[in-house]
Amino acid sequence: MDLRGRGAYGAVYRARDATGAHTVALKLALHPRDERFAREAELLSRIHHPAVPRLRASGFWQPGKGPPHPYLAMDWVEGSPLYDWASEHCPTSRQVLRLLARLARALEATHAAGGLHRDVKGHNVLVREADGLAFLMDFGASHYVGAATQTSSPFPPGTPAYRSPEAWRFVASADGAAPLPYAPGQADDLFALGVTAYRLLTGRYPPSTHPDVEESRFWHTEGARAPSACEANARCAPELSHLVSRMLSPCLRMRGSARELAEALEHAALRAGPAADVPLFPLGRTRSDASQWQRAAPYRPRRTRWPWVAILGLGGPLVLSIGWRPRAGAAVEMAPTPNALSAEAADGGTVAVGDSVFAAPVATAQTPSVWSTISLDLPPKPFPGQTRPDSSGRCPRKVHVPIHGGCWVKLAVDPKDCAEDGYVYKGDCYLPAFPSARPATSSPAHCPAPH
Repeated sequence: MDLRGRGAYGAVYRARDATGAHTVALKLALHPRDERFAREAELLSRIHHPAVPRLRASGFWQPGKGPPHPYLAMDWVEGSPLYDWASEHCPTSRQVLRLLARLARALEATHAAGGLHRDVKGHNVLVREADGLAFLMDFGASHYVGAATQTSSPFPPGTPAYRSPEAWRFVASADGAAPLPYAPGQADDLFALGVTAYRLLTGRYPPSTHPDVEESRFWHTEGARAPSACEANARCAPELSHLVSRMLSPCLRMRGSARELAEALEHAALRAGPAADVPLFPLGRTRSDASQWQRAAPYRPRRTRWPWVAILGLGGPLVLSIGWRPRAGAAVEMAPTPNALSAEAADGGTVAVGDSVFAAPVATAQTPSVWSTISLDLPPKPFPGQTRPDSSGRCPRKVHVPIHGGCWVKLAVDPKDCAEDGYVYKGDCYLPAFPSARPATSSPAHCPAPH
C-alpha cells in the first residue's frame, strides 16, 4: 500500500483489492464523524460512466482503539492533474474539445443520477498517461437528491474561484439578513467546467465572480458577456472559444444542459478546421511560462513495492497489515519548482475529501503509519458548518473553546475515555460545536434576462 497524499479530512493510498486483480485508490477518513464519505459512496454507486472511476467498495475500518472510520475504494487512475498534463503535452484545440466533451458526458451521467459534483476544477480532473483520457475525480463535495444538508453556511462546499455569478447574486440579495443556504444546480457545475477550460487555455482564471473584488463588475453589469478565450490566446480555435464562453455565460439559462454541451463539443471536434490542430502554445513554450499561470509541482512517486489491501465486497470489511509502515522514500516527492505554490493556492482553494492528493506533497520525515494516519487527533481545520469564532477570536458561547479556527466544547473526561465523536487536543477531549440547523430550502437564484 502506497500513501499518495493526505489533507485535513482524509488520506489516499494506492492499493490492491482482495483478488489482486485491481489497483484501487483507497480513501480513508481521518475522523469518524465525516459523513461525506457515505454521501460520496452513494452517489458514485449511482454513476456508471467510463470517465468516472468506479466505486469498488465502501464501509468502515476499525482501528485497534476508538470508533471506526469510513473508507472508499475506487478504480485507480494513473495520470496527471489536468493543468499539469496540459503544461507537459501542450494540446491542440481539437484535443481539448474532445477532453471537455468527455468531462461534460461525466457531468451528464452525474446529473442524470440526481447528483451534482459541486467542485469541478483542474485538480479534480486526471488525464490518464496511457491514452490521454480525462477522468472526473473527487466527489467528496458532491450532493444528490434526497441527501441531508450537512452545512448551514450561505454556500455549500466548493472552490471559490469556480463559483458562479448567480451564486453570489443570491447571497447578495439577502441585503444584510442571514441568507438561506444557496442551492446550486447543474448550471453551477457547467460554469465551473468553463472556468476549468478557460484556465486550461489561457493559463489564468477568468475575472473573479466575488462581489468584493473590483473585477467582478464584469459579471454583474447589464449586458455582461462571457470572457473569450480567443482574446487571451489567439491560438485557441474559434469553435472552442465559443463553447467555453457559453459555459461561462453570466446567465445560467444560456449554458444549457451537460448533454447539450457534450453534443456541441463533440460536433465541434469533428467539424473544426485546421486551426484546431495548432498547439495552443508555441513549441518550446508551455503554459507555465505565462505570468498568471499557477500550478503545483507534479508529483513524482518512487517505484516502491507495497503490500496489498484486502477489500471484500461493496461495504465489506477492510483488512490492513497491522503495524505496517511505509519504508523511507515511499512518500510522494516533489520536483524542484522555484515558484511552487501551496495546494490551496494552486487551484483556488480545496474543499473535498481527496482534494490535493496529486498536488500536496507528503514529507518523508512526516510520513505516518497506517495507525497514525487514522487518528482521533483534533483536525487542523474546522468541520464544514462548525461554529467559528468572531473577528475578535471569541466563540458565541462561554462553554466554547476556539481551536484551529473552530469552536469546541471541552469534556471533563480522561482522553482515553473520549466519546465516539470526541477529539483529543493537548491531552484533553473535545467535541465540535455546531449551530442550530437552518432551513435547507431556498428559492432559485435570480438570473438576468439573456441579451
